[in-house]
Amino acid sequence: MTAEMVAPAWMHEQITAEEYESWSEEQCSGIEVVDGMVVVSPSASKRHNRLARLLANALDAAAGPDWNADTDFDVRLQDVPLTNRRPDVIVYRADTIDITPTRPEHVLLVAEVVSPGSETTDRVVKVDQYAKAGIGFYWRVEQAVTGVPLVYTYVLDPATRSYREADVYTGIVKAAAPFTVEIDLSQV
Repeated sequence: MTAEMVAPAWMHEQITAEEYESWSEEQCSGIEVVDGMVVVSPSASKRHNRLARLLANALDAAAGPDWNADTDFDVRLQDVPLTNRRPDVIVYRADTIDITPTRPEHVLLVAEVVSPGSETTDRVVKVDQYAKAGIGFYWRVEQAVTGVPLVYTYVLDPATRSYREADVYTGIVKAAAPFTVEIDLSQV
């Protein structure tokens, strides 16, 4: 076995928050850390990225001055073992823009765009993790066979730390919570 064939340590050993924080943004992009283990995500499709950007732009415009919406940065769900998720869309408190890492108490809403290979993670695993972390709203965007996305919305029940299903939208989102927003995703 040559040196080029040896897997790097991060592929088979847990990493700590301190180790992760020493990595460059380039090293951190395209990965998540779950229970200290690095999980590599495949590159998203153009459709996936466009849905996430349209959603983030509309949420950002509707959120008002206290909230920002953006895409593709870490939310630190727990320090030990390290769990960082990188939601497709994050609505977070504007006054935390320079605070790193972003923590669940900074976040109002996360959205995930389901892609081939992320179905179970986005539909089951992340729903549970985000709810247990106390994030108030979770939106899941399904890329339907018809080409018109379906958006499933969930609201946190703080007593049980689990989400309850809210509204489902086909193509056009007309949500009243966490703030009033209308988003046309039907022409992606």
